[in-house]
Amino acid sequence: MILYSDESILVIDKPSGLLCVPDGYQPDLPTLQSELASDWGKVMIVHRLDKDTSGVLVLARNPGAHRALDRQFAERKVTKTYHALCIGKPTWRQITVSAPLRVNGDRSHRTVVDPRAGKRAQTIVDLLEQYNGFCKVEAHPASGYTHQIRAHLASIGFPILGDPLYRLPPAIKDRPLDLILFRAFPRTALHAFSLSFTHPQSGEPISFTAPEPADFENFISSRQA
Repeated sequence: MILYSDESILVIDKPSGLLCVPDGYQPDLPTLQSELASDWGKVMIVHRLDKDTSGVLVLARNPGAHRALDRQFAERKVTKTYHALCIGKPTWRQITVSAPLRVNGDRSHRTVVDPRAGKRAQTIVDLLEQYNGFCKVEAHPASGYTHQIRAHLASIGFPILGDPLYRLPPAIKDRPLDLILFRAFPRTALHAFSLSFTHPQSGEPISFTAPEPADFENFISSRQA
């Protein structure tokens, strides 16, 4: 879904299941660029969302916009907000996770918490809603490492529902009902809810929001019935 367009940028609500860049093992799979090309011509990837992750993503429509946006992301001047469904019942309303992270830190190419060799990383997490056995949180990554939110949430015992990569805490593995609930969501339940940055041409601050996808709403409704 197109959220905004002008001569410099294209902002979309990326659906889950679509790659941002070609897969090295399956190069024929559709990507954002190939899906948008017929209507929008060449667009340039500025930042990425995982294949499973839905939500707001900005693309550049010319080299100047690409350079300006790339600089904002590199200098961490872009504000990103994510929503996620996580297993567990938090006792906190807000928590700051500051565990150092090392990208591609094991044989499964996970981002791992590494106090000695990891780089400084911070994610602020707010509890939005509590449900029966799971919760909805809002995550604000102050840094922007690959899989940062997934790794940080898993590290404090609240892994994202459906995440096939990050390990469950031993306590959850020992609770069959929680394990069934964790695996019931058909993808990693992570959604890029909002994105704020400076327009590369006008210099004005702009912000975009993508409503939570239907699979979030459907899952929550099915568990409340």
